[in-house]
Amino acid sequence: MKVTAVEAVPVDRYLFTRVHTENGLTGYGESGAWGFLEASAAAIEKFGRYLVGKDPLLIEHHWQNMYRTSHFRGAAIMGALSAIDIALWDIAGKHFGVPAHQLMGGRVRDKARVYYHVFGDTREKLVRGVRDARAAGFTAVGHLTPFLDEDRSVPYFKSHADKMADAIEAVAAYREAAGTEVDLCIEIHRRLTPTEAVTLARGIERFHPLFYEDPILPDNFDAMALVARNVNIPIATGERLHTIHEFQMLLRTGAVQYVRPDVCLAGGLTHSKKIAALAEAHYVGVVPHNPLSPISTAACLQLAACIPNFAIQEYPTGELEPPKSEIVKQPLRQEDGFLLIPDAPGIGIELADDAERKHPPVAHGEIGARLHVDGSVVDQ
Repeated sequence: MKVTAVEAVPVDRYLFTRVHTENGLTGYGESGAWGFLEASAAAIEKFGRYLVGKDPLLIEHHWQNMYRTSHFRGAAIMGALSAIDIALWDIAGKHFGVPAHQLMGGRVRDKARVYYHVFGDTREKLVRGVRDARAAGFTAVGHLTPFLDEDRSVPYFKSHADKMADAIEAVAAYREAAGTEVDLCIEIHRRLTPTEAVTLARGIERFHPLFYEDPILPDNFDAMALVARNVNIPIATGERLHTIHEFQMLLRTGAVQYVRPDVCLAGGLTHSKKIAALAEAHYVGVVPHNPLSPISTAACLQLAACIPNFAIQEYPTGELEPPKSEIVKQPLRQEDGFLLIPDAPGIGIELADDAERKHPPVAHGEIGARLHVDGSVVDQ
């Protein structure tokens, strides 16, 4: 069996790859470099020229070739490598007639607990979202910010006292809406300094969040470790990291209690399985990052199925509604706050035949961060 073609397939706000083989099998994957999908598409095409004519089942060998050929990497390149890697696992599963996770050691669970996205530019909308998720049977809610999902065009300013007090009150309101039956995954989106992160964490620890995600910029592992040592809430981070080496440095500092590899960015299933093993050795849970399409969700479920330290899966809104429901042939099944692990060969999901025509590419947006009232850049 040989690869005959590799396509970069932009659909709506997402970038997929299709890998074709001479015996008619097609594998699907997705790139998680969502801010720079045009660059990632070019990398998919370049990797594709290497893959054509080769055996798709030599997944680890191809991974090493694509990763180590060049001296330079980054999110766009790793997103492309991840998309192709997922597609190769999809082909391997279809070739052998088994789910991809069966080829990675077999399943350790039948379903994956998920946390549901809650958005809102007002406190009332966010609280209502928590209540709605609880009523729908979800046992955890996430993407849940105490700072509101405000438009980036609105200049930002709050005094320190107001910023901390208002955020603490927000988490209190979320806990009241959730009760103790629903876990809160508090998303900070890198908006705090280490000092602010410690102050806020101490203020909300009595509400028992499941985790405190990216309280500061994740680039400095020592700074994240400083926060972790001074708070009593588990830290979750890792969505921007690409390699086992970065995750090993992060874990070694004690900066994280839940790692957040993005299967569509951190080297696909091949590399994410290795990241999970590193985390397992540190007694750290895995919460795969997933703000993308049902293809990404399906790939995450293959990982969740076969690792013992899986904790919970990010489940973005709208997978059962257009456009997401129309991108794939058959949606994943969700019951009582859990996604069922697919039994179908490969990753268990496929792009719809008319996805590109029905949902042409949509630009993610132009460069432009949110600004402070003084004109400086604010992380959000």
